[in-house]
Amino acid sequence: MSSTLNRRIVLARRPHGAPVPADFRLEEHAVPAIGSGEVLLRALYLSLDPYMRGRMSDAPSYAAPVEINGVMVGGTVSRVEASQHADYAVGDLVVNFGGWQDYSISDGTGLQKLGALASPSHALGVLGMPGFTAYMGLLEIGQPKAGETVVVAAATGAVGAIVGQIAKIKGCRVVGIAGGAEKCAYAVNELGFDACIDHRAADLAEQLANACPQGIDVYYENVGGAVFDAVLPLLNTAARVPLCGLISQYNATTLPAGPDRLSLLMGTLLKKRIRMQGFIIWDDFGHRYGEFFAAMSQWIAEGKIKYREDVVQGLENAPQAFIGLLEGKNAGKLVVQVAE
Repeated sequence: MSSTLNRRIVLARRPHGAPVPADFRLEEHAVPAIGSGEVLLRALYLSLDPYMRGRMSDAPSYAAPVEINGVMVGGTVSRVEASQHADYAVGDLVVNFGGWQDYSISDGTGLQKLGALASPSHALGVLGMPGFTAYMGLLEIGQPKAGETVVVAAATGAVGAIVGQIAKIKGCRVVGIAGGAEKCAYAVNELGFDACIDHRAADLAEQLANACPQGIDVYYENVGGAVFDAVLPLLNTAARVPLCGLISQYNATTLPAGPDRLSLLMGTLLKKRIRMQGFIIWDDFGHRYGEFFAAMSQWIAEGKIKYREDVVQGLENAPQAFIGLLEGKNAGKLVVQVAE
């Protein structure tokens, strides 16, 4: 990493289906100069998250797409390298939205100073957006009660692993759905889930029904597709379904093949009075981040939350790591270490 060159990974073209390396381009530019009231930030860690696939598309969404030849978006933990801002000194660590590049400039808007975290990268995971998403989606929308059954897809991912552990803290029976025997074993043996089903199993629906003999009271949805097909018949009356993502559909170029499930979904929601609510964490709950941070910090200190990171070295490896993320190859929260 250079003190005079800024490496940037930009969107070279919009993907059709799954992203490939040619959709990205690594560029080198001069490190930008700051003006009055600005800070120069050097990225230390970059968060890679599924929502970034949506930003690569120009389809209508809740946020503007990345422009062609624009820097890929992403949350970062950064160090202040130069400052003309009264609130920030050289050496301060901050969380910002610096994107896939070595250096970025900020006027202070949206910056969040880091306290004395043993692992600063945790501010992008268990104490950042994924943990916050898990916390608010489950507790505010899911509203789990002791003794209820909570099912979470992508159960060992950055969000799902936290969802399941919070549900256990709240006294629920927790069933995870994950990709492969190794991830399922981790969910049960390390995270404390009561059961975990491999979503690749031919008899997924049957296994899930056997694991949920009392039905499903809360289903935390972040996958969609065949997993939701297996969940839908098991939802109890007055079940709650927080919806934060649909990763199985992000690379789709057409609607799923028939039969048309819409009438079945609508009928089930009506007859069973099910609450299904999508949410965008910072837009809907950003004002409650302090509440989350305090609760999660305490649970971590008490050993009630376990957390795993998958750290990739080098900004240049971000595209391939991101492609792997969409294929489920990561083990835990995926971050890129950009600099020491």
